[in-house]
Amino acid sequence: MDSPPPIDTDTVLSVNNLSICYKTRKALVKAVRDVSFTIKRGETLGIVGESGCGKSTVSFGIVDFLGANGLITGGSVLFEGQELVGRSQKELNRLRGDRIAMVYQDPMAALNPTVRMGEQLTEVLTSHRDISLPEAKKQCVAMLKRVHMPDAEQVMDRYTHQLSGGQQQRVVIAMAMLNNPSLLIMDEPTTALDVTVEAAVLDLVEDLKRDFNTGILFISHNLGVVARVSDKVCVMYAGQVVEMGRVTELFKKPCHPYTKGLMRCVPKLGTDKAGSKLHPIPGRVPHPLKRPEDECIFVPRCNYSTDKCVQSWPGLYEVLPDHVSRCFYAEKVLKESLKEKTGNDKKAVSADAEEQPDETLLDVDNLKVYYEQQSKSIRSLFGLDEPQYVKAVDDISMEVAKGKTLGIVGESGCGKSTLVKGIIGLEEITDGDIDFLGVDIALPVDERQIETIQDIQMVFQNPDATLNPAYTVGRQIARPIRRFGTVPKNQAKAEVIRLLQAVRLGASYYDRYPRQLSGGEKQRVGIARALASRPDMVICDEPVSALDVSVQAAVLNLLLEIQKMLGTTLIFIAHDLSVVRFFSDDVAVMYLGQIMEMGPAETIYAPPYHPYTEALLSAVPIPDPEAEQKNIRLSGNVPSALNPPSGCRFHTRCPRRSMLPDNGMICETEVPPWRPVSKGHHILCHIPLDELRKIDSVVSAA
Repeated sequence: MDSPPPIDTDTVLSVNNLSICYKTRKALVKAVRDVSFTIKRGETLGIVGESGCGKSTVSFGIVDFLGANGLITGGSVLFEGQELVGRSQKELNRLRGDRIAMVYQDPMAALNPTVRMGEQLTEVLTSHRDISLPEAKKQCVAMLKRVHMPDAEQVMDRYTHQLSGGQQQRVVIAMAMLNNPSLLIMDEPTTALDVTVEAAVLDLVEDLKRDFNTGILFISHNLGVVARVSDKVCVMYAGQVVEMGRVTELFKKPCHPYTKGLMRCVPKLGTDKAGSKLHPIPGRVPHPLKRPEDECIFVPRCNYSTDKCVQSWPGLYEVLPDHVSRCFYAEKVLKESLKEKTGNDKKAVSADAEEQPDETLLDVDNLKVYYEQQSKSIRSLFGLDEPQYVKAVDDISMEVAKGKTLGIVGESGCGKSTLVKGIIGLEEITDGDIDFLGVDIALPVDERQIETIQDIQMVFQNPDATLNPAYTVGRQIARPIRRFGTVPKNQAKAEVIRLLQAVRLGASYYDRYPRQLSGGEKQRVGIARALASRPDMVICDEPVSALDVSVQAAVLNLLLEIQKMLGTTLIFIAHDLSVVRFFSDDVAVMYLGQIMEMGPAETIYAPPYHPYTEALLSAVPIPDPEAEQKNIRLSGNVPSALNPPSGCRFHTRCPRRSMLPDNGMICETEVPPWRPVSKGHHILCHIPLDELRKIDSVVSAA
């Protein structure tokens, strides 16, 4: 067994050979096996790995919050030098929320929707401290201000539903920090947040660590997030620690095949599909009941494995100072990683391909999608109030070239999903034209011709919401085949199997049910079903945002292969700008129902930027701790689409208004011009292009 790490006076948490199991009807399931690490004061340890690797189980095990069937079967957890394993629930309750605090992925799971924020915050203080209620309220308001919460006094009187997602997470963080804990555990705290809100929360984590000298355990599947906040990184696979080291060393010199594989799954901000390739890790994390006891658990997915790997279980070896790896061939992995870092695997893009004229498949002209908002005043009962409208999509014009990919980015509430739902016919068009292959399709889906429905299909974000759990995979893919008559009925099963093979699943999946599939397999079924009608265009609405990085890479590669093979046109919505840059030929940046900037992908990611695009790029977590990135943070939230700002809709949050005379007063009164930058590249902004060109690149080193 691995030897326990040394403990010093600055150590907040020392986890030594921790093993955790869950009791089930079948057997005792080993979820975590011999995990060891330490966290010092003012230090952040990031834990990364795919779903099912035991990251959250470790965090729950630290405070024995494993549920009725979970138990610690070995090892120790020392908090400030005192053993936590074996403590009574009463003793642990005195630590939870006081000396040890936790921030969960979903703030809604931590906040009571029936109780005002003030009551929930003050309870944290009054439960652990001998303090009066007025003093507790005073400290809560001060902490809300400390986490940069606007209108802190008013927030105390609000309910959960009256706060945005970012505000809810700030409340949870404030709640966690009220008692100045020694250890803060953060389990995927930014996964559900917009990239701009995520950046602000990560900045806040760094500030709190510095000001309170708190030790932080930060769990995330996002390598960019971990690179930004961590001092040390622990890589977990199938319940084991497979690599651990200082953040800069681990990202620069990965010494385990799994770590190296994770990094090769993630597109870098400056790469594209023409000049680079993603390399997904084959297979999946094994089920806890099927994990071997006496061999390397990564063997089925490893390119370095030999007979030695299946004959004995590797321990943690120190490959570099303070850098350990659970691999017999760690030094070989290190040498190859360094060689790849210095090499250049980018491919030259054909100039002839760039000069070929593009045929327009979809032409959107002045599209508007408004929702009528019912007034709550008594005057509305008599028809005296003017109707109000939520301007979800407001006067958008764009073209999508045949066989190309248009990426659409922007914060939540900017109208991305409404735009594509209007195009596919799931939302009623208020005004404007949509021309698809010479046919006007500005109609609801039930009024469209069957050929149009067949030619435009959609892949949704959550496959669980679109797959019927009562039907087999084969039956669900066969339905559009029979509905549109793409092949004769007696050939439908063969066509389904062909589609399953095209999405790398195979004929064995024909009779399976959705519950028998992993998340990535479900998304592949969704893609196969979208392709069943042989459409000319597929709209993908956040198809990879909920997937592990390896599955995400596999799905992106699959979509690229299908596009290359079938010439399919794609519209791709995502919040990860690195993914959009890699995957898209053209990019549209949306804000509050309008397009702020649009053009070829390579032009969007280099100056001149629209100020909103610049802020989005500044917020992207880059999986490189040595990358130099501007720190541009947007203040406030996205304004309401019910009453959008006059003039430039971005002027209330724009960090570049000072570049204009009178601090950009023109932005408040006049709609900005649609300025052409280069071929196909336009920016909606009052700031002259010459001034925007003077702005340095967001990422100057990566």
